[in-house]
Formats: sequence, C-alpha cells, structure tokens
Amino acid sequence: MVPADEERYRPLYARVLGLRVVNPGGVLCFLFFEGAVALAALLALAELVTWWAVLVLPATVAVMVKLNDMVAAVVVRSAALVPEQERDRFRRQMEPVVGRARVDWITHSVPGVVVTAEPVPRAARAEPDRPGQRHGPGEQRTGG
Repeated sequence: MVPADEERYRPLYARVLGLRVVNPGGVLCFLFFEGAVALAALLALAELVTWWAVLVLPATVAVMVKLNDMVAAVVVRSAALVPEQERDRFRRQMEPVVGRARVDWITHSVPGVVVTAEPVPRAARAEPDRPGQRHGPGEQRTGG
C-alpha cells in the first residue's frame, strides 16, 4: 500500500488505475501506455490489425495491470492472515537439504569422453590388477 504523501508523486498511469499494491515506476508506466499505443500503431500501419487496436491494446494492457494489482492485494491479505508459527513451520520445512553421494572414480578416464554409462560390477571392481598389465579405455578385463 502506498502512503498518502507519496501518492501525488506516483505516475499518472498508476493513479488513474488506482493501483494499491503494484507500484510501477515512471519508465514502466511509459512502456505500459505509450508503448502499447506505439505497438498498436505499428501493427495498424503494417495492416496486421485495424485502427481500433490503437484504442483496444492500451485498454487491454491497463485491464491486465489492474487485474495483477487485485491478485497481488489478495495474496498480501491472505499472507497476513497466516499466523507466525505457521510461517516458521513452513520455513523449517522448506530449508534446503544437502546430501552427499559416493562416486567411484575411474582411474583410466579420458577428459571429455564417457567411458561407460553402466555401473561397474562389484566383481570387476574387487579384482586386483596384475602387475605389468594395462587396461585402455576401450579394453575389458579378462580373468585368467
């Protein structure tokens, strides 16, 4: 809600629409009204719409801004009715949870290349490498 002493400094567009919760600045009000008129005029000059759009488009934008203000007022009113303990409970429930995942690193990985998309079986992970035996990224271990 806008205090009474600041009401006279608000843009004319916001005062005419009687906006209570939404408080657009001068540039945004310019874009809402003059921008809508200019867009409608360009569309009419390109013969994509009739000249009635020069009147209808700014009115439609004004209706949408007023509707947004009314919805925002309802949301603010309903949020004020929620008791403080409910707000605290909601904040506790919505706290982010940080978890940890165990990742098995591949020792022969190639940067930027996915070696396999399947998990390595436990038997293959538990098998120790023989000395002097090398495994490339595309080779599989053979037992024996």
